[in-house]
Amino acid sequence: ENSVRILQFFLDRMAPDLFVHFEVVPDSLPDRLKALIAQFPPGSLQFEVGIQSFNPEVQQRNSRKQDNDKTADNLRWLVNESQAHVHADLIFGLPGETLDSFAAGFDRLYELAPHEIQFGILKRLRGTPITRHTDGFAMAYDPQTPYTILQNSTIDFPTMQRINRFARYWEMVANSGRFAQGLKLLLEPGSAFGHFLGFSDWLWQTTGKTHEFSLEKLVDLLCAHLIEVRGLAGGEVRNALLADYLASGARGRPQTLAELLGGARAAAAQPHGSRQGAARQGRHVGQQAAHRDEIQKAAAAA
Repeated sequence: ENSVRILQFFLDRMAPDLFVHFEVVPDSLPDRLKALIAQFPPGSLQFEVGIQSFNPEVQQRNSRKQDNDKTADNLRWLVNESQAHVHADLIFGLPGETLDSFAAGFDRLYELAPHEIQFGILKRLRGTPITRHTDGFAMAYDPQTPYTILQNSTIDFPTMQRINRFARYWEMVANSGRFAQGLKLLLEPGSAFGHFLGFSDWLWQTTGKTHEFSLEKLVDLLCAHLIEVRGLAGGEVRNALLADYLASGARGRPQTLAELLGGARAAAAQPHGSRQGAARQGRHVGQQAAHRDEIQKAAAAA
């Protein structure tokens, strides 16, 4: 009842600049709430959906009651039937979670196509139930705030560092919103987690960095990985990354796109360029929408 009243309150006061942001219990989305959510226009509503883990044993161990099938159905509905922007989170390092079980949960979440997957690393908060598992699962935390997990009985320290790098790169590439088409090439087909972990390992080995990447450098690196490591066709990769780069509005010049960018920008400089520019932006929006629709259809069929 409270949730219904709150949503109705904002619907009754809808304005062009209104934006509301809520957390959602993932397996509880009654029809009355769905009916209200469906009335919010694009750009006005964002949900944070706390999944944490799809592993039933891990959920039970951490006193988390979650119906995974209902959670999946609700996420699918939010993505396909509403205009809400959906963030869903997973937490790595929970007691008893293995790399393989986490990967399976990540892939399941990716197939549901939330707009962002928020990738968190477990942190110890004083007074929370997680502390009772410290001894049983050999949970070792950084002694400095924010007390991030360093290792446990199922995840050793090198693997934890590896996943920390994954989380950093995921935020830069996947959650930046700048690689809609390139990300699809990177993560599909097969295991999205496995593909991105491979990219993360390669990126670390190639650069030795987890920060201070320009967009142009990321374009070049992603292009190199997709062609040289994944073996994808150069033309397909460059065309996808060109569309992403133009859609971002950036004005730099990635080395791998230099020739294609020259042609695209020369065409944009022709007479009536402003009108053509607007049309070009519209095409890019359409490309992103078509890509989202494709993912949503695949998720619904899964």
